[in-house]
Amino acid sequence: MSYTQIYYHIIYSTKGRSPTLNKDRRKELYNYIWGILKNKTCHLYQIGGMEDHIHLLTSLHSTVCLANLIRDMKTSSNGWIKKENIFQNFSGWQVEYGAFTRSHSHRDGTISYIKNQEEHHKRESFIDEFKRLLKEEGISFDERYLK
Repeated sequence: MSYTQIYYHIIYSTKGRSPTLNKDRRKELYNYIWGILKNKTCHLYQIGGMEDHIHLLTSLHSTVCLANLIRDMKTSSNGWIKKENIFQNFSGWQVEYGAFTRSHSHRDGTISYIKNQEEHHKRESFIDEFKRLLKEEGISFDERYLK
């Protein structure tokens, strides 16, 4: 038996950061992604976002690879969104993503942060938020890939 406790704060955006994730249908998307995580024996602590991106806090089963999980979430939800036509003009997910580990002591604060995305984004744009998170985590980045 393997024992792990790694929380991932995952962020990814719509292609071109297009504001296509309308608020009235986002809960359906969140439930769909939650189903993907449950099928992979991962635990979802919180999911939320805005018109152009989503945040989630999850822990992964010890057999799940982070990159494969994100690929599967994006691929599956992309097909589902298009099939169900829940977001008009949705053209897919951005290739890039951010994934940051969180300690157990920061779990509740991250949950609160994700829950309060609408309020948070009244003060900070997505791109500024993403750059800030990268800097806080000491991750170097190329501005060209953040446009």
